[in-house]
Amino acid sequence: MALREQSYLILLALADGPLHGYGVIKAVQELSEERVRLGAGTLYGALDRLSGDGLVSVVKEEVVAGRHRRYYDLTGHGRTVLAEETSRLTRLAATARNRLSLQPGWGTR
Repeated sequence: MALREQSYLILLALADGPLHGYGVIKAVQELSEERVRLGAGTLYGALDRLSGDGLVSVVKEEVVAGRHRRYYDLTGHGRTVLAEETSRLTRLAATARNRLSLQPGWGTR
């Protein structure tokens, strides 16, 4: 199951454990080296889709300073899909390196 980049980054953000929406937004920014910035609408649309696919679930809800927070976590299926997609991307990057005749560490100068 190939994932969109945003979905992949959201799942990867949750790999260390449950996060609420803002935590996911910040983790995705960090993981993408500030390249991907999710708005709330985009994030919650993606989380609803991932939840519908059985990849994430709500594991906790609370109210903090009058604001409702939902914490999301990977399901077992979500962790499997994340691992498979990571393997696929690793193979793709290796193929790209080979086709470009680049050696490991080629991007460091």
